[in-house]
Amino acid sequence: MTGKREHLSYIKNLEDILDNLTDGIIAHDRKRRILFFNRAAERITGHSREDVLGKDCHVAFGGPFCGGHCSFRQGPPDFLDHLYYPLNILTKEGQPRRLEMSVSGMNDDRGGFVGIIASFSDVTDLMALKIQVGDLTGFAGIIGRDPKMLQIYRQIRDMATNDYPVHISGDTGTGKELVAAAIHNESRRGGMPFVPINCGALPEGVLESELFGHVKGAFTGAVRDKKGRFELANHGTLLLDEVADLPKLVQAKLLRVLQEGTFEPVGSEKTVSVDVRIISATNRNLKRAVKRRDFRDDLYYRINVVPIHLPPLKKRKNDIPLLVEHFLSKSVEEGRDSQGLSKEALAIMTGYPWPGNVRELQSAIRFALVKAKGRIIQPDNLPMELQKRKNPRSRKLDPESVKTALTRSGGNKAKAARILGVGRASLYRFLSEFPDLS
Repeated sequence: MTGKREHLSYIKNLEDILDNLTDGIIAHDRKRRILFFNRAAERITGHSREDVLGKDCHVAFGGPFCGGHCSFRQGPPDFLDHLYYPLNILTKEGQPRRLEMSVSGMNDDRGGFVGIIASFSDVTDLMALKIQVGDLTGFAGIIGRDPKMLQIYRQIRDMATNDYPVHISGDTGTGKELVAAAIHNESRRGGMPFVPINCGALPEGVLESELFGHVKGAFTGAVRDKKGRFELANHGTLLLDEVADLPKLVQAKLLRVLQEGTFEPVGSEKTVSVDVRIISATNRNLKRAVKRRDFRDDLYYRINVVPIHLPPLKKRKNDIPLLVEHFLSKSVEEGRDSQGLSKEALAIMTGYPWPGNVRELQSAIRFALVKAKGRIIQPDNLPMELQKRKNPRSRKLDPESVKTALTRSGGNKAKAARILGVGRASLYRFLSEFPDLS
């Protein structure tokens, strides 16, 4: 009897400890019945423990609390390793919150899997503050802290708790697919399929089959049934890259899918229903294509609900040193030796216009690493088109980039020069021409 009282006392003390943590704690069994929900979880989610205890997690929150990351969507797993992921939720009052989620499996004394316990912290205000003050070098796998990129981070965050179609425009190599993947991963669909397709890389007949699938015998070479990208992306996100190249026939079929969520595979009379978020991207002016009648205006308004424009790299040159450092670090992780980049080489790279944008920058770093053979990258290790820019002064400092660098360095001119990738003398000469900046 005494042992039982001690056990109950131990359980009560443990619950009191968990109840006084600042992180939210939730636990549920194999049947998703919520066993524990502490005070912080109530505060963060807006749901009271009385409302959720004993209920199926999916019922209590009107759907999987973890969205696409939920490990119990298809029933209980046999075991669960430790998981960690960002999560965007809507509180009971409909307020969007960003959480950092940590999930672990619970086992009984015989090692059998009996449920999960998860802790989560609310980082909404911290993330918003970092974006506001520019204290980010990247977000969701995207590198950059130029004000233009910070605005894109805000847009990605705004997209996290809704399913509106997004259209991403920008020059080739600016990272449109990376932004699309970030929108998907930050959304409630994160953890579910992210399926890209390049609409300009396939002939019309092949493209229709790739998007909507086909049945055996639908055309010559169709030797079996095949699911299309829409079915593969069910409950997830489909990226229509180079959407301006869609043929008119496929545009009409796509419009129906967006309106009704249904389609027929090529050669089939069976209607397929899907739940897919659409993100489109193009390096062309889609509105101009509509005016030329190359693109349906009704489809344009369907996919262009939330437009995001990615600036070319030449419009955010302050991010070049960050990107260079990122690509060098990735190369080291891949096993390639690197001693870094000389100031002269960085100055040339910062002054180059990068017509191929971030993709060209990455290729240039890879080329330079091969040429440098493990030594510090010098100007003569760079691709020939960059070597032609011998004078670092050709970088053409502008007031906006200098002002941003001085702000980031706290007014330290030597540090600002390093951020800009120029010598101190070059910066001092520029500041003498623009005394208001200093």
